Amino acid sequence: MRLGAHMSTAGGLSKAFARAQQIGINTMQIFTKNQNRWEQKPTPPEEIERWRRAQAEADVAPIVSHAAYLLNLGTPDEALWQKSVAALADELTRAEQLGLLGVVLHPGAHVGSGEEAGLQRVIAGLDRAHAATPGFQTLTLVEATAGQGTTLGYRFEHLKAIREGVQAPERVAFCLDTCHIFAAGYDIRTPAAYAATLAEFDRLVGQAHIKCLHLNDSKKGLGSRVDRHDHIGAGELGLTAFSLLLNDPRFANTPMILETEKSEDMHEDVENLRVLRGLIE
Repeated sequence: MRLGAHMSTAGGLSKAFARAQQIGINTMQIFTKNQNRWEQKPTPPEEIERWRRAQAEADVAPIVSHAAYLLNLGTPDEALWQKSVAALADELTRAEQLGLLGVVLHPGAHVGSGEEAGLQRVIAGLDRAHAATPGFQTLTLVEATAGQGTTLGYRFEHLKAIREGVQAPERVAFCLDTCHIFAAGYDIRTPAAYAATLAEFDRLVGQAHIKCLHLNDSKKGLGSRVDRHDHIGAGELGLTAFSLLLNDPRFANTPMILETEKSEDMHEDVENLRVLRGLIE
């Protein structure tokens, strides 16, 4: 079982390992750069070496990064699209240098151009970024979204279209966020609902392409299309959904990562992890 959380890299990327060990996790998600800035200097070689040394000493794997929230591959705005493509290529490069499993990416929003047009922009953007990073092992992990506003990726059909549309589908896999899919209208709160939702994903996309899971409860209800994370068991999802995921043998080796709000001492992560571990049978 690979249970983890999003870890801060304040003070240097490699500092994330000490924080991970502090709360007893064996997988994690990080930002490889400042998520609120477009431009940033390349990762220094000495920091990459510190990362590799720290990883060799820690049982923390696999590791994913999350792309900056500024990116929007679905936009009809050409300047923003070009910046987003370049930024994704940069995110993939940083992740590849660190040996990460993948870069979690929100597919973007169509901003009024329509879902079909937006999806085609996402596909073209992924193709451009992948062409700029040939031979990379790091995956692009397209994240299922809650569907706020004109955000794409809230239907499994969107994810299917993206993977089937790109020129290098082997470079695209998916991250399912429990809060997002629930807010998008996919129920996982009972064994029957969970089975139906996973069967639908498997039918359309293929369960084998789920390479990362975000474990977040939801402050809002089923189908609300509102992305608001809550602590495990404190929201509308409840504990059964997490129990079903944690005990699903199909995800025994899939990184399951918390993205819930926390303070500097990370006590909220510790409590959420305690709750999750208590659900493992």
